[in-house]
Amino acid sequence: MIAQILSTMLPVFLIAGCGALYGRYRTPDIQGLNILNMELFVPMLVFAVLADQQAPLQEYGGLALAASVVVLGSGIVLYPLARILNLNLKTFLPPMMFNNSGNMGIPVLVLAFGEAALPAAIVLFIVEMLLHFSVGLYMLDPHTSILRRLRLPIVFASIAGLAVNFSGVALPGWLLETLNMLGGVCIPLMLFALGVRMLDVDFSDWKLGMIGAIACPVSGLLLAWPMIALLELPGLQVASLWVFAALPPAVLNYMVAEQYQQEPQKVASLVLLSNLGSLVVMPIVLGLVFAAGYV
Repeated sequence: MIAQILSTMLPVFLIAGCGALYGRYRTPDIQGLNILNMELFVPMLVFAVLADQQAPLQEYGGLALAASVVVLGSGIVLYPLARILNLNLKTFLPPMMFNNSGNMGIPVLVLAFGEAALPAAIVLFIVEMLLHFSVGLYMLDPHTSILRRLRLPIVFASIAGLAVNFSGVALPGWLLETLNMLGGVCIPLMLFALGVRMLDVDFSDWKLGMIGAIACPVSGLLLAWPMIALLELPGLQVASLWVFAALPPAVLNYMVAEQYQQEPQKVASLVLLSNLGSLVVMPIVLGLVFAAGYV
């Protein structure tokens, strides 16, 4: 089991470490890389996975429902804590709800459970992203048009991929292979960018960051537990949901907070210290998943 955990987490840490090491001596345009990733490579991977006829997406409805409960429920569960601690709700709750299902979630799930976990990882990523760019942005600015929120390449790629899958149209093998090769760039690039971002850790709000590092995975796991008990999910989907529920906040929370001027420094502490905390949380969760024999 220890070997399984190490084989999963070491590539994650090493690639992120390469990003941190490179960013320490150079100043890479991470914002440009992230834009390229989110507008080209990630949509290609999403479309390729969803359009592939070998991925029976109708079997992932329960997983999508459970993921939605984890994301939205985290905001409800942690609302009283934010009130008790007198925290700004717009600063604290979105990072606790919208987790790192892209930069960390997809690589960890694929490395832990193999390529068979990729459809589940993509479904979880899509659920989190769609909720982030609808509910999440509404939380920060209720006046933003919903059409503007959803006008994203990943949304179009998701709709197109689902349409192809459910229509029964089989895409040529050479086209799927091309899309998979280009989309495959996004996974190591996500980890590399995450490593560079780690250099921006601000310890001035370390108390808030520590609260987030504990509250984020705890709330997610507490919500995943009843959903797994209620829904008859296959073992691989159960394992994927446990990992998803324990993920730290997405780096995108910081970018959105910066755009909306919603205390970006505090959000940065929440995001980055929680991601550092995942170095402890994720091996524990993976160990429990492997020990339970879900996969």
